[in-house]
Amino acid sequence: MAARSLDAYLNSAGGLARLSAHAGRLVKLQRVFEEIAPSFLAASSRVANFKLGKVVIHADSGAVAAKLRQLLPSLIDEFCLKGAEVTEIQVKVQPTHVAAQHKKPGQAPAVGASAKAGLDRLAAGLPADSPLREALGRLVKRSR
Repeated sequence: MAARSLDAYLNSAGGLARLSAHAGRLVKLQRVFEEIAPSFLAASSRVANFKLGKVVIHADSGAVAAKLRQLLPSLIDEFCLKGAEVTEIQVKVQPTHVAAQHKKPGQAPAVGASAKAGLDRLAAGLPADSPLREALGRLVKRSR
């Protein structure tokens, strides 16, 4: 059995063909959106879905969503001028950077031997009850 391209496979089966066609429509709508929306808004938002003439756009923040909502009538007109049958646009706030905020702290920064010695000398010159002295001591101990 000869290897088939992914595109041929996606277009062959009924359900996969519909999914592939929908994904293609979303890509085209995204390209149109990037052309018609101001660049600072297009960089912070993306086309998320399209169904029955309604485009759903996800914005990275409430401010971007508010500005997009102000532009909805002109965006709908521009979509139509570009050949997309858009009758409604819904804007939702869906930040893309949320997962990055919940990451666990990484490993302590690497500090070279000479830097460690310098930090030790600096810490030794500080008062015994100094918070900076304690922090420098922890940094030196935790570094690789």
